[in-house]
Amino acid sequence: MWAGLLLTATFLAYRPAWNGSPVWDDDVHMTSPAHRSMDGLVQSWTLPRGPVQYFPLVHTVFWVESHLWGDSTLGYHLLNILLHVASALLLVRILHKLDVRGAWLGGAIFALHPVMVESVAWISELKNTLSGVLFLSASLTYLTYSETGKRRSYFSALGLFVLGLLSKTTIAPFPLAMLAVIGWKRGRLSWRRDIAPLLPFFLAGILLGLLTLHVERSHIGTREPELEFSVIERCLIAGRAVWFYLGKVFLPVNLTISYPRWALSATVWWQYLFPAAAIVAGFILWTMRNTWRAPVAVYLYFTAMLLPFLGFFSFFTFRYSFAADRYQYLAAIGPIVMGASLLEKALDLTRVGRGALKTAVSVVLLLTLGVLSWNQSGMYSDAVTLYRTTILRNDRSWMAHNNLGIVFASMGRADEAVFHYQKALELKPNHADAYYNLGHLFAKMGQTDEALAHYQKALEIDPKHTKAHINLGGLLEDAGRPDEALAHYAKASEIAPNDGGVQYNLGSLLENMGRTEEAMAHYQKALALAPNHAETHYNLGRLLANAGQIGGAMVHYEQALDLDPDHADAHNNLGILLASTGRGSEAIAHFRKASELDPQSIGFLKNLATALSQQGQRTDATSILTRALVLSKSTGDEVQEGAIAQMLKKLNDTSDSSK
Repeated sequence: MWAGLLLTATFLAYRPAWNGSPVWDDDVHMTSPAHRSMDGLVQSWTLPRGPVQYFPLVHTVFWVESHLWGDSTLGYHLLNILLHVASALLLVRILHKLDVRGAWLGGAIFALHPVMVESVAWISELKNTLSGVLFLSASLTYLTYSETGKRRSYFSALGLFVLGLLSKTTIAPFPLAMLAVIGWKRGRLSWRRDIAPLLPFFLAGILLGLLTLHVERSHIGTREPELEFSVIERCLIAGRAVWFYLGKVFLPVNLTISYPRWALSATVWWQYLFPAAAIVAGFILWTMRNTWRAPVAVYLYFTAMLLPFLGFFSFFTFRYSFAADRYQYLAAIGPIVMGASLLEKALDLTRVGRGALKTAVSVVLLLTLGVLSWNQSGMYSDAVTLYRTTILRNDRSWMAHNNLGIVFASMGRADEAVFHYQKALELKPNHADAYYNLGHLFAKMGQTDEALAHYQKALEIDPKHTKAHINLGGLLEDAGRPDEALAHYAKASEIAPNDGGVQYNLGSLLENMGRTEEAMAHYQKALALAPNHAETHYNLGRLLANAGQIGGAMVHYEQALDLDPDHADAHNNLGILLASTGRGSEAIAHFRKASELDPQSIGFLKNLATALSQQGQRTDATSILTRALVLSKSTGDEVQEGAIAQMLKKLNDTSDSSK
C-alpha cells in the first residue's frame, strides 16, 4: 500500500514534466535516427558519442527507448520517474535492513524532494536515475554479503556496481559509502572483513573514473584556462560546495539549473571559513563517534558521494557554476535519512496524540515537498521555460542567455536570439561560443560581413574553436576566397582530426579547386570516420566515375542510396553507370525514381527517355521527351528545347524506319 501511494504521489508531483519537450543537451543524448541501427548500438559501447561522456549502458537504454517510442518524450520522462521511484523503494528496503527509524518517511522525502527534480525531469539525466537504481541495488546486495558472507551476494554487488559505473562513473565512491555505513553499524572496521573485500570495487571505480576524466579532457574540453584551478582554489570550492548542498537539502528554495558561479580568491579571508567549518564539523562529529555514531557516518557518506563534484576534478559545467542539484542526487540521501530519523524519533517522544501528530506532520511535510517538486518540474516543460526561469533566478547566467539565443534562433526569432547572445557577451565578454552563435545567425540571415567579423572574434578568443574555423571557411569559400577557406579547414582538421565533417568540407573544397586526388583522399578519410554520411558516398562515387573506376563508383552510389533513398542525383548517376554497362532495365528504374524526386529536372527526363529508347520502349520515350520539351519551353531554355527537339526527331525517324 505504501509503495503504491509513493508511486502515485511521485508521478503526480512530476506531472508538469510528463510531456516536456527536449531541453539543453537532450537531443545529443537521445538516440538519433542515424544511430538506431545495430551499428549505432555497437558504437555506444566502443566510442564516446559526440560531445557526451562514455556512458554505454545509458545509451543502450536510450537506443531501446528510441525503438519503443521514437521521438515522443512521454516515455522518456515516465521511465525516469519510474527509476526514481524504484530508487526510493530500494532506499526504504536498505533502511529496514539497517533498522533505521523512519525508513518510509526517508524514502518518501527522497522521492518527493525538489532537489531531485533536475535529475528526474531532465531526460538526459537518465544517467542519474539509472545509476541510482544500480548503486542502491549494489548497496542492498553488498550489505547482504556483509551480513552473511555469501559469495553470490558479493559478486552480484560487484556486477551491479560495474553496471552503475557504465551508467555514470561518479558513483565510484560506492566503497567509501559502504565503509561509512558498515562502520556505523558495527562500531569499528576490520581490514580483512570490511576493507579488503572492497578493493575490487575501488579498482573498478578508479579505472572507469580515469576513463571518464580522459573523455572529459579530450572530447568535451576541460583544458580551458577558466577550468584550471590552484590547489587552494579547489579546496575553497570544496568547502563552500559542502555547505551549499546541505543548505539546498534543508531549505530547497530558488532551485535552478545554473547557480551563480562563486568568485574565487585565495586572498579573501572569509572564503577560508567554508573549508575550515567543514573540517571542524567533521572533527567534532568524529569525536562524538563513541556516543553517537550516526552523524559522523552520515557526514562521511555525504562528503564521499559528493567527492567527484567538490572541485578536485574539473567538469565542463564549472565554466558557469560550481554546483548543480543533479550532483547531489545520491549524496542527499545521507542528510535526508538523518533528518527523517530524527523527526520520527522526536514525534515518537510526543506523549499527547502521538499517532495523529506524526501522521499530520508527515503529510504536511510530504505535501509541501510534492508541491515544490510540482512547481520545479514545470521548468522542464520546454527549453524556453527552462532558460527563462533560470535567468529569473540567476540573472548573471550567461549560459542561459546563450542557450536561449540558440533556441530562439532555431525558432526563427532572430531579434530575440541576437538580444540574448549580446546579453551573454555583456555578462561574459570573452564568450567565444556566443560570438560564434551570432556569426552563425548573421550568416543565415545573409549578413556575410557581420558573420565574418563574429567568427573572427570567436577565433581571437579561442583559436581552437573548430566550428568557427569550419563556418568561416565556408563563408570564405562562398566568397571566392578558396585559399583562405582551405587554411581554416586545415586548421579545423588539425584541431579535430577525427571529425568526419571537417574531412568532407576539405574534400569538397579541394574538388572545387580541381585537386581531385586530394579530394578523394579526404572523402575516403571522412567515410572512415563517418561511414553513414550519404553525401560523402555520393561525391566520392562521382569522382571515381570521372576517373573511370565504374565499379567503385557504383558501390558508393548504392551506399548513398541505402542511407538516403531520396537522393535524386545519386539515382540519376547510378542510372548512367548502369546504362553504360548494359543494365538498361535497372538504369530505367533509377532514372524514373530520380524524375519522381525532381520532376522539374530536364536532364533526368532526357536520361530516362534515352534509356527507354535503347530498350525499345519508343512510345514511352516519346512521351517522356514531350514532357521535357514542354518543361524546357516553360523555362525559356532554348538550348535544351533544341536538343530535345532533335532527340524527338531522331526517335521518330528511327520509329518510321523500323516500320
